[in-house]
Amino acid sequence: MPSQLFAGQVAIITGAGQGIGFEIARELCSGGASVILNDVDAKLAATAANAITDAGGNCHAMVGDAADVAFIQSMVDEAVSKFGALTIAIANAGITLFGDFFEYKQDALQRVMNVNLGGSFFLAQAASIQMKKQQGGGSILLMSSVTGHQAHKNLAAYGMTKAGLEMLAKTLVVELSPFNISINAIAPGATKTERTVEDTEYEKTWSRITPMGRPATVADIANAALFLVSPLSRHVTGQSLVVDGGWTSVSPSPY
Repeated sequence: MPSQLFAGQVAIITGAGQGIGFEIARELCSGGASVILNDVDAKLAATAANAITDAGGNCHAMVGDAADVAFIQSMVDEAVSKFGALTIAIANAGITLFGDFFEYKQDALQRVMNVNLGGSFFLAQAASIQMKKQQGGGSILLMSSVTGHQAHKNLAAYGMTKAGLEMLAKTLVVELSPFNISINAIAPGATKTERTVEDTEYEKTWSRITPMGRPATVADIANAALFLVSPLSRHVTGQSLVVDGGWTSVSPSPY
């Protein structure tokens, strides 16, 4: 992408202390954006924001629960107060609680729903209200998953929320397009992150069952995200982009 493609843009990214969210934040700042970087873990948030700032980026950490509506609004307010506007919102925060469907507990389901669906819904709402006030348009991105497309053992609740996010992106086209606000989703497949590399078999397994021969890197996912929130995709809205090296075309189980 062109350098400084995001000059003058202001973004909020939730769950960005590491992994995909951090890489998106790093790349946005490298492209000239100012970023509110959120994570529930204070140490991760501070370390991530400092690393980006030390590299010359304009990044401000905010620690809090991305499912909390009051905190979501505080991030929007901080973006406007600190950087003057809000033009990009990326609902990256999400949790995965594996569990046998026959034994899945109510509190686990509620937490997955609150973070994955509720947090994303209300970030999109708060961000779009601000973008509407500004009358300059904007971009919203939701983080889905291939589990919203294909069945995956012990992830019924998680997959349900991810499929729901893709429908949310489609539905909000009707609400947001009159204000020049785009909304899309990306659905990552297996991705090498700080969490997944703890499993020594992860890369080997997903390299074997992914047609492209390897799991994604965080850069693979970030590149797709950057396109969908950039001026290069202004006529793309209501879409879900799968980034999985072809896995959903064949869908072999990792088990």
